[in-house]
Amino acid sequence: MAVLPDTEPTSKKYISLEELKKHNKRDDLWISIHGKIYNVTNWAKHHPGGDLPLLNLAGQDVTDAFLAYHPINASKYLQNFFNGYYLSDYAVSEVSKDYRKLLSHFSSIGLFEKKGHGVFFTLWFMVILFCASVYGVFFNDNPFVHLGCGGLMGLFWIQSGWIGHDSGHYQIMATKGFTRFAQVLSGNCLAGISIAWWKWNHNAHHIACNSLDFDPDLQHMPFFVVSNKFFNSITSYFYDRKMNFDGFTRFLVSYQHWTFYPVMCFARLNLFAQSFILLFSKRNVPNRVQELLGLLVFWIWYPLLVSYLPNWSERILFVIASFSVTGIQHVQFCLNHFSSSVYLGHPSSSEWVEKQTNGTLDVKCSPWMDWFHGGLQFQVEHHLFPRMPRNHLRTVSPFVKELCKKHNVPYHCVSFWNANVLTIQTLRNAALLARNLSNPIPKNLVWEAVNTHG
Repeated sequence: MAVLPDTEPTSKKYISLEELKKHNKRDDLWISIHGKIYNVTNWAKHHPGGDLPLLNLAGQDVTDAFLAYHPINASKYLQNFFNGYYLSDYAVSEVSKDYRKLLSHFSSIGLFEKKGHGVFFTLWFMVILFCASVYGVFFNDNPFVHLGCGGLMGLFWIQSGWIGHDSGHYQIMATKGFTRFAQVLSGNCLAGISIAWWKWNHNAHHIACNSLDFDPDLQHMPFFVVSNKFFNSITSYFYDRKMNFDGFTRFLVSYQHWTFYPVMCFARLNLFAQSFILLFSKRNVPNRVQELLGLLVFWIWYPLLVSYLPNWSERILFVIASFSVTGIQHVQFCLNHFSSSVYLGHPSSSEWVEKQTNGTLDVKCSPWMDWFHGGLQFQVEHHLFPRMPRNHLRTVSPFVKELCKKHNVPYHCVSFWNANVLTIQTLRNAALLARNLSNPIPKNLVWEAVNTHG
């Protein structure tokens, strides 16, 4: 794995980084890898990770991002897109040099290939949870057992989420075909969430980690904002629309630190909706019909299971229990990023390590609790090495800490409790600012009713 480009003959054609930056549009998309320039304009729509990662990093040297997301053998395909130019002012920072050395070392000892038995145990755990939940509904008349079965279904969905997350980053099964089967079964069929939507959303999040206008995982208006920069009604480049901070949004945001956990209990509804919005959109969605059929399976078996309960009160409680328990996972997704550093604007590949560590937070936990966090407890490590199977994240954590310490790069790690505290503090700070802007926008009737006379 090269760190610095070889000395090139003077006959080679060179362009500067400033010139490269001009080629940053959908119909004119160039990138640099190891100082060589590639024209990926026509490839973007065929890119397995979607076109957004390429569009978001267009006109930049993307060496670190490319190495993070692709195995070494992917480099052999680059020549098809080489346009004959080299980057004249290509340089590698000291932190990037050490980062690439770590990547090379982890690859040489097989950490990206050795997946262990984590997926096997997770799948069997899912089978047990699912069968126990269904058995309790069909063969027990106790309403408290039915309520507990709803909770088990929520735990089942959490574990299916970890499988979906892992399979979006690396091949979790022996072949790509079996991996795809596991994705659609655990995600679409059993959890009601399109794996195509998940990969589209999650790839954009990783590339633009904690960019307010490019990272979809921070764009939760009108319910939540993590920065007062949202008060300026910024444009989401992921959803391709303006996020308006109107009176209704201000009202909800002003109390977001109180509504955070209740909303998380039903955040799954948004994932259901986003799955269908993508699959019925005009975007290029691979295996669209297969994805839709998988969701259809979910919307057949889950309502049928709920309908088997004896009355409406038990049915509603079962749904609330299953949604609320899986809400724990939605909280976990937020803990890793909400209280971390945010910025406005395009993601920068030249500061790959710094952007990933600044925008992420690790959670301390004992090894026996790794099943609960699904790898998110090592979020810094995961963002730096997204192809790393989660059973190795604890192994590489000391190396990442040393890298950050050597180059004075932030490495944040707190307990699960403190991660919740930091998240609520972030939401509260933004909420108080939303209530006290010097030039308030027109207040709606709800705002007036709540805030009259202080």
